[in-house]
Amino acid sequence: MKVSIVQMAAEYKNIKKNYLNFKKLIEKAKGDVIVFPETWTTGFFPKEELQEYTDFKGEKLKEFVSIISKEKNSNIIAGSIINKKRDNEIFNTSFIFNRNGENIASYSKTHLFSPMYEDKYFKKGNEIVTFLLDGILCGIIICYDIRFLELTRILALKGIEVLFVVAQWPIERIEHWKLLNRVRAIENQIFVVGVNGCGKVENTKFGGNSIIVDPWGKILCQLGEEEEVFTVDLNLDELKEIRKRINIYRDRRPELYKKDWQEVKNEN
Repeated sequence: MKVSIVQMAAEYKNIKKNYLNFKKLIEKAKGDVIVFPETWTTGFFPKEELQEYTDFKGEKLKEFVSIISKEKNSNIIAGSIINKKRDNEIFNTSFIFNRNGENIASYSKTHLFSPMYEDKYFKKGNEIVTFLLDGILCGIIICYDIRFLELTRILALKGIEVLFVVAQWPIERIEHWKLLNRVRAIENQIFVVGVNGCGKVENTKFGGNSIIVDPWGKILCQLGEEEEVFTVDLNLDELKEIRKRINIYRDRRPELYKKDWQEVKNEN
């Protein structure tokens, strides 16, 4: 699987310009799968004016990306957008498209970043999502989700080989970003493709450093802090070899975890 990561600097609240930039940047992407960052249409995120920047059921995005994915004959992980599903229900949602331009999956962020009041403006997603790209089972999470190890482990137990992480992660915590992507790859023996935004929104500088990590934790590429497009070929055959040498799934003790987890729940 050849993956192109698009580290994009979204201009705050300028949807028209961001769509034009999407078209410009995707021309440089040569992957079977092309991945954009979180909330690339608006930047992260226009708070009080949120209603003005919503895309009802992602219809504008779907029409736009569907055409491009067919023209490029590429799968597209379209970052995430401010998605209005119904009145007063706004979600931070990622839409996934196959080579035929079909919207094959969508995922709404399940863990909302309370330090920046995301939980005050968005509804929490309640579904864990997997999908097939060219016959390869993949998963998707958004930014803050990566701090919650249970979410990635469930995706891994469902059998994913590649996890896509789309984000707007600030520069001040960029070491957390780099480390968490590596740890999730190692502990779950999967490829992790982390695509972060860059540039500045008000007083927040987003840190770039988009990263692709193999199941050994080896960094296959790591970008800087500026807008950039980069392509990496993932050797998925490595997964079988790694799991043969250190088979964490065979050696797990789920009966023990369930027992102690029930005790913790009873105590609380």
